[in-house]
Amino acid sequence: MTDKGVLDAGLIQPIVAELKSQGITGIVIYSEISAEPETHVVESCRDVFINESCDGIIGIGGGSAMDTAKAVAVYQSEKRALNELFGENNCARRTVPLICLPTTAGTGSEVTNISILSDVEAQLKKGIVSDELLPDVAIVAPELTQSCPPSVTAASGIDALVHAVESYISNFASDITRALSVGAIKMIVNALPDAYRRPDDLDARERMATGSLMAGLAFGNAGVGAVHALAYPLGGRYHLSHGVSNALMFTHVMRWNLSSCPNDFLNIALAMGAEATISEADAGDFVIEKLESLCRAVEIPGGLREFGIERSDLRSIAEAASGVTRLLRNNPRELSVDDIEAIYQAAY
Repeated sequence: MTDKGVLDAGLIQPIVAELKSQGITGIVIYSEISAEPETHVVESCRDVFINESCDGIIGIGGGSAMDTAKAVAVYQSEKRALNELFGENNCARRTVPLICLPTTAGTGSEVTNISILSDVEAQLKKGIVSDELLPDVAIVAPELTQSCPPSVTAASGIDALVHAVESYISNFASDITRALSVGAIKMIVNALPDAYRRPDDLDARERMATGSLMAGLAFGNAGVGAVHALAYPLGGRYHLSHGVSNALMFTHVMRWNLSSCPNDFLNIALAMGAEATISEADAGDFVIEKLESLCRAVEIPGGLREFGIERSDLRSIAEAASGVTRLLRNNPRELSVDDIEAIYQAAY
């Protein structure tokens, strides 16, 4: 399971050839996955899986391909409708093997127990959360990310940094997840500009792949927060990519969170390269300025208005985001609908 971009980049053919050389000849390639994984695509792919009598799944691509592969892996044996799997721990035991290979750095989807899908009719993003979604094998090869277009490198790289930062300040962070988060922050902040400017720089690609993997392990256990919650309606309603949605909300949500966990932001600032003598009072500004400069360096769009979103839409978007309680409960500072609308206004 992959998308047309990965297929056209020539990444699938060598893998298929290797499988065939090992005697695996009954290979079906499904490449109709969209930029944001949609429920109807999961249903379509499931039909192909069943009709072709497939007995295992390899998901190769960015988060969309892997999230779709994970969803199909648990859905293919179900008698229930797909919408009954949404929420936490609603999946029956997975009956087929699942291997994931990320081609971006990235979503960390290859090591997480969640699949985020877009319900086109409802204009909402919905999550299936279950340990049955965890792949049996994750193969993280930096070479697979070298064909990433610069815009995808930028958006997915910022997404990985959001995972690292949000998991660090999560209400459910632990010493173990924070160690992974800090390691990821250090790698991503230093490597992303290099990977963006020099796509063939394998050292930068490896650091990004490792940082993304570490961030995935961190947020897979500690969770993410309000950045993701506020990004969901942007993807569901306006079809912004997950990485771009997160990038647009990143600094504005972090400004909101500064007062709730100043010591956490001190540690994040140090991970981002601040002087050891920096004060807790100055750390928050350092982090925000670092994030803003990094987004500029990789040419992330500047505001919501650039995507045709009307200012008059912001209240209804805020109301939709306030319903993403599964993520908002992880955030170190509570947000009302008015607070969320104010953050959208700042990001406009």
